[in-house]
Amino acid sequence: MGLIDRIADASGEFLLFAVTPPRSTTAGDRAQEIAETTLARLRPLGLDGLVLYDIADESARNPAERPFPFLPTLDPADFLTENLTSWSAPVVVYRAVGKYSPAELGTWFAEQDPTRVSAVLVGAASSDSRPRTSLAEAQALAAEANPALLVGGVAIPERHSRRDDEHLRLLAKQDAGSRFFVTQVVYDVNAAKNLVSDYHHACHERGSAAAPIVFTFTVCGSTRTLEFLRWLGIDVPRWIENDLARATDPLEASYRLALAAATDLIAYCRDRGVPFGINVESVSNRRVEIDTAVRLAGHIGAHLRR
Repeated sequence: MGLIDRIADASGEFLLFAVTPPRSTTAGDRAQEIAETTLARLRPLGLDGLVLYDIADESARNPAERPFPFLPTLDPADFLTENLTSWSAPVVVYRAVGKYSPAELGTWFAEQDPTRVSAVLVGAASSDSRPRTSLAEAQALAAEANPALLVGGVAIPERHSRRDDEHLRLLAKQDAGSRFFVTQVVYDVNAAKNLVSDYHHACHERGSAAAPIVFTFTVCGSTRTLEFLRWLGIDVPRWIENDLARATDPLEASYRLALAAATDLIAYCRDRGVPFGINVESVSNRRVEIDTAVRLAGHIGAHLRR
């Protein structure tokens, strides 16, 4: 089965790689060159699908100085239709719904081919934000404009550690139409396991099937990348920070840690019959980190196929 069928059937076990589109100032020919270079890296991995992020300014969520400056990017929907035409596998397109009007989102939902495209809807970064479209409105628009389109949501294990209610958020999103969930980058495996366990048992208690949870992993090759992960709200356990800070090769050390974490979560979900997927990304644009993230995806893919 392909990605769309595995999500629809809640059977899981798929591999994705996430890409951030080029900066919005990137000229047409350069954008195409970046797209072709990216696809050349990814095709040998045998991915089940590609993820395209929709970057929004999150300064309202975190007023601290951003380690990497916020630079607007090309719309992922436009990058897909204009530059990734040679990619044949399914694509998961993020939609930061607060950036768009209801009319814009409704039109986009209606135009999508549900056999090739699915969407992850992301709400406002802060309760103080004034989104053009709320998450609830976007969920309703998707269901009305294109009922066959698979829509997913975001899962945040760290929030579950703080509030113990992230599994309830997942259930509410599932009731509103979400068919799968994608986490932010996982470094704290215990937090992810706690969320999976609570969500799994809550689904069992109410007699509903669990939707696939897609766990995101990345590598970290520098202290600046680590600072950016923390700025994004990702909890990096102190023992991992200590190991990376003192490693002779922090990038290789983070690669081994990410591979071990992914392997652990794969086994945990398989043992409990929880449908899952794996998503790999590079939060840095340094080539060495991108190449290491690609290597990580390849090794995780080999583990999934066992």
